[in-house]
Amino acid sequence: MNREEVRARIEEIGIIPAIRVSSPDEARFAAAAVSSSGIPIVEITMTVPGACDLIRDMVDQAPGIIVGAGTVLDTETARRCLDAGAHFLTSPGLDRSVVELARKANVVSMPGALTPSEINAARQAGADFIKVFPCAQMGGASYIRALKGPFPDVSLVAAGGVTQQTASDLIRAGATALGIGGELIPAQAIQLRRAEQIHELTRRFLHIVREARKILASGKELVARH
Repeated sequence: MNREEVRARIEEIGIIPAIRVSSPDEARFAAAAVSSSGIPIVEITMTVPGACDLIRDMVDQAPGIIVGAGTVLDTETARRCLDAGAHFLTSPGLDRSVVELARKANVVSMPGALTPSEINAARQAGADFIKVFPCAQMGGASYIRALKGPFPDVSLVAAGGVTQQTASDLIRAGATALGIGGELIPAQAIQLRRAEQIHELTRRFLHIVREARKILASGKELVARH
């Protein structure tokens, strides 16, 4: 998949599951659970042991899944992730050199940013998405809504503290997608291998995003008519 296809798929699904677990086996289990329930996207964080090897294996063995690398903090790590075949790179903060490396490799970049200055810097660097992190601690939906005023065309991904209770408001506030970790892939479900629990959470979050987008679209249609 090329950069445009990956970007379009992320925009379509609207959820990026962040997999931050303690072993490759746990990561494979989590990825299989969310992908089989309707989210063919996974972000393997660099805190997972053997993360790059895992990314390479998943890209080779599951061609229908978008496999990204998370917590990419420097260009050396970014190069290893790209060599492994990662479809996107995401970070908690902004490193222009990582964004540039991804752009040259025709791979989606998703740097983290928090302040308007950081978001503008990420936009100027050519980021495909900008991850607002940590979002909940900065006000959640109200902060996303405030940012969309000066940055209406920037694709913001709300990450950090996203829950079933806040997901709809974040989408309706203007978030293009949501980065979700433990609320979608609970540690207990991983430890006990409760795939059905992850399946149910996946279905719930997908439904929330779809319904929120319908409300958002209907509101825009109403404004357009007036």
